[in-house]
Amino acid sequence: MHGEGSSRKVAREELIQARKLLAKSHAERSYAAGEPILQVRDLVKHFPLTQGVLFKRQVGAVKAVDGVSFDLRKGETLGIVGESGCGKSTVAKLITHLERPTAGTIRYKGNDITRASGRALKAVRRNIQMVFQDPYTSLNPRMTVGDIIGEPFDIHPEVAPKGDRRRKVRELLDVVGLNPEYVNRYPHQFSGGQRQRIGIARGLALRPEIIVADEPVSALDVSVQAQVVNLMERLQDEFGLSYVFIAHDLSIVRHISDRVGVMYLGKLVEVGTETEIYEHPTHPYTQALLSAVPVPDPEAEGRRERIVLEGDVPSPANPPSGCHFRTRCWKAQQRCAEEEPPLAVPETFSDTLPGEAVHHPSACHFAAERAAVVGPVET
Repeated sequence: MHGEGSSRKVAREELIQARKLLAKSHAERSYAAGEPILQVRDLVKHFPLTQGVLFKRQVGAVKAVDGVSFDLRKGETLGIVGESGCGKSTVAKLITHLERPTAGTIRYKGNDITRASGRALKAVRRNIQMVFQDPYTSLNPRMTVGDIIGEPFDIHPEVAPKGDRRRKVRELLDVVGLNPEYVNRYPHQFSGGQRQRIGIARGLALRPEIIVADEPVSALDVSVQAQVVNLMERLQDEFGLSYVFIAHDLSIVRHISDRVGVMYLGKLVEVGTETEIYEHPTHPYTQALLSAVPVPDPEAEGRRERIVLEGDVPSPANPPSGCHFRTRCWKAQQRCAEEEPPLAVPETFSDTLPGEAVHHPSACHFAAERAAVVGPVET
């Protein structure tokens, strides 16, 4: 009897393993057929608000991310823009598992990695790396550049044998445009742009497929920003990388991104290609952001209508009902307070064909196209 029980247990375990292999094989086939390399669906992150010292009780929650969905394809750059506090950086931390989501799913190559832990999480982190915002605090001042870039090899020793790590670190320094002889220097001996290159080299060490860049140039001078962005574009072509590029500078996002998502108070309010978002915006918030972008033509700048939003950004602990943007929107009506608009192609443009400039998702009941940037004066 005991032998029969053991046999059944082994058979059951073999069946479970076979099902797992079949599911993995299906996921890989779907990915190879052109499905997104990263799929985020209804991602939510609420930070609890508590009261009390000895006996804490939750009295609310800060809704940092409140239902974000997007896809990222292989070799694509998805830019995410929005005001400070809209939830961009929290999305980056959720994708890289620096924070655990409250709800929603994250799929990498068809596999659900939302609750991954242990070895599974370690494997995921090898393929999804992050470049941090501040090049001054993201590098350990007590470690040499060689140790900083080589640290991922200590965590993933299968990538590079111990005897080969020094050579790989030197190669990475050369790839990002730094002298390989700098391997024994410390972070304080480098400029801001050079430090960010070191951070990028560290992110490339494990040859990931996805890099999440959380405002990687916001702390740098304008000339250095261009160098770092051009470097990231070159590395994308060289290594076949996919980027989630987070920033608040709309001009930089336009330069590097294939598609752009605009965030407001924890939600994506408009998603489209670079041309759709920058030349044919349909959401009022996107239009207001673009109206503030400087135009290098004094005459065009003088003729352009500036949209000035009234009021403050609502608290993410108590967001408005319905459309979160309605308290600052000049188009707001009663419907906006009662019904949350879905992120979809608006009814106004439902008769347009896919591929037309205005045929892209926008979370607004009264979406309408509006010229965001005035071109040069015709002579």
